[in-house]
Amino acid sequence: MSTEKINLNISGMTCVNCSNGIEKFLNKQKGIINTKVSFAAHEGLFEIDKQLYSKDKLIQNIEKLGYKVEEDIKHLEEQEKKTFAKIKKLFFISMTLAITIFIFAFSNLLDISIKTYAIFILASIVQFYCGARFYNLAFKAIINKNYDMNVLVALGTSAAYFYSSTVLFFPFLFPENLRFMYFDGAAVIITFMLLGRYLEENSKQKAGDFLKKLISLAPQNANLVKEDNSIEIIQANLLKIGNKVLVKTGEKIPADGVIIDGNADIDTSMITGESLPLFKKTNDEVLSGTLNTNGVITIKVLKESSDTTLSKIITLLKSAQSKQIPISRFADKIANIFVPTVIIISILTFLVWGIVIGDFQNAIIASISVLIISCPCALGLATPIAIVSSVSRGAKEGILIKNPEILEQIKDIKYAVFDKTGTLTKGNIKVTKTDIEKKYFKTIGYIENLSEHPISKAIVSFVENQKITCNEQIDKVEIIPGHGIKAIFEEQEFILGNKKLLEDNNITILAEHLDFYEKELEKSNGLILVSIGKKTIGSFSLEDEIKEDAKEVIENLKKMNITPILLTGDNKITASKVAQELNIEKVYAQVIPTEKYDVIKELQKESKVMFIGDGINDAPSIKQADIGITLNSGSDISKDAGDIVLINNELKSVIKSINLSVESMRIVKQNLFWAFAYNILGIPLAAGVLFPFFGVMLSPMYAGIAMSFSSVTVVLNSLRLKVKRL
Repeated sequence: MSTEKINLNISGMTCVNCSNGIEKFLNKQKGIINTKVSFAAHEGLFEIDKQLYSKDKLIQNIEKLGYKVEEDIKHLEEQEKKTFAKIKKLFFISMTLAITIFIFAFSNLLDISIKTYAIFILASIVQFYCGARFYNLAFKAIINKNYDMNVLVALGTSAAYFYSSTVLFFPFLFPENLRFMYFDGAAVIITFMLLGRYLEENSKQKAGDFLKKLISLAPQNANLVKEDNSIEIIQANLLKIGNKVLVKTGEKIPADGVIIDGNADIDTSMITGESLPLFKKTNDEVLSGTLNTNGVITIKVLKESSDTTLSKIITLLKSAQSKQIPISRFADKIANIFVPTVIIISILTFLVWGIVIGDFQNAIIASISVLIISCPCALGLATPIAIVSSVSRGAKEGILIKNPEILEQIKDIKYAVFDKTGTLTKGNIKVTKTDIEKKYFKTIGYIENLSEHPISKAIVSFVENQKITCNEQIDKVEIIPGHGIKAIFEEQEFILGNKKLLEDNNITILAEHLDFYEKELEKSNGLILVSIGKKTIGSFSLEDEIKEDAKEVIENLKKMNITPILLTGDNKITASKVAQELNIEKVYAQVIPTEKYDVIKELQKESKVMFIGDGINDAPSIKQADIGITLNSGSDISKDAGDIVLINNELKSVIKSINLSVESMRIVKQNLFWAFAYNILGIPLAAGVLFPFFGVMLSPMYAGIAMSFSSVTVVLNSLRLKVKRL
């Protein structure tokens, strides 16, 4: 079987039932393996068997359901704007006509017969012009056996409209006491439904505005510097790795690259959350989408447009907004069985009032009211709109939530496990001392230059500062994660690493090197021993600073009853020194990556575990932990493994991530409460259970108002996340 994953932008969905309907229809098609449609992100992710199904057929079937597929994200935005403008126009027309109907109905401006026919004409415009979208979507929903809220609206308002029309044109069919007309009620219901749609669309667009801002950050053009130093303006997405690009003051950086000439103040706030512009000079790296606020620079392109940090963030954000958390899947299931249940309740209500009690007027009012008040759009909106707001707020804070499922788990975290180098410390490691003779530096530089580890970079930097270049070919190299490097050069074996690596290779520290090693071990942040053959030649003493916000983060975690743990490959003395400074009681030192993974698994037997790291060797632990957090400064592999990426590299964002998750789940639960509360209280009220006791009967008009406000409530509640203090 040859499979293909397809990502499509879909416009025209008005609520979560639309996305459910598309999924349900496509899942029945032979050749469709997996379908996931997000109403909130206007997006569908599909997996097809290419031998049985095609992308064209997929698009054709989606459009057959009444929605549009937009290949271009900008076109999708334009379509969404058009949809929003159309709903706004229909709402204001409907509102104007509904008010006019009320003025006619409750005044003596016109003769009674003229007034009745005028109301009929105005109500017909509202019903079949302003309310046409509900008929259209309800018809398609019924064909596809997906009984969504549009079916309820169409049924409810049609019942009121056609009953009133029959009374108007064929009054002799009804006894005197049943000749009532509900044109005003049907018109008001459609008006409020459109108001709900208008407010939803408006709020939804605001909830996802950060993603739109990010997309708009991507520069369209670039000043390509040609070989003869002339400038050609080309599309930014056509830039290739190695191209030189001139970036003037006020222009956005068109690609991820490195400055090769000039310097400038770069505003990175939209990518990293850094509030002040950063001064960047030659050899500093710059990111696509950031703004050159002062200066002229020439950069060399390091990544193509599809691979830039900005494009990766946008892709991850879109993906995160498309995902569901377990509680939302529960809500969707309820919403799907809700409509048929409500239709049955409406029929029973009519039969009880009409046949059992014998009151056909109340039978009509109550059964229509049940249909109208029960629309499950608030239920469907409750979680997706909260997730969109949460992911959007996180991104604004420099917190990229890749996997929204962790929003539900973070409240149960008991252990927060930290890697040391680059996570709790700055990772800006320097060699402070060495007892190794200078004649060995060149070979050591050759070997360490083959590793990307911060310690290797520090040693290479130290060697290069001795005016020695480190670009010689090494015969054989083996990098041992968590320990060091073994290499063969000119038929000699070199081992560079921690004490355990040397012990594993039966090498002991020679007496002439032991004194330096033991003294430095107590005051440095670590040592790298070096041996040739079976003899040590000395060691490098290393220094690394603890991050400014590390202590505050550890204290805050303790206040949240979360136990901080230090998990590092460094020796016990260095690990204990860092742990003491940060007031961390539980420490695992001298552990290799596979042992880190085992520690995480062991801790998970007790409770949920969060792991915060940045290196390639942390990736298995990040993936295994219930919540994996990685820093943007870390490796691409660790970023792929993480549930959350801290774009701003600030440790305090760990606390913000926890607070954001807790607030998000609180909002989701509040939303579900309000959505259920409206329906649980509204349906019996609409069915007329209070009438025998208090004479209270909910008219279809007020049922429509209540239903619309249930959607507005959950949307406005979700938008609180945008201003919540984290």
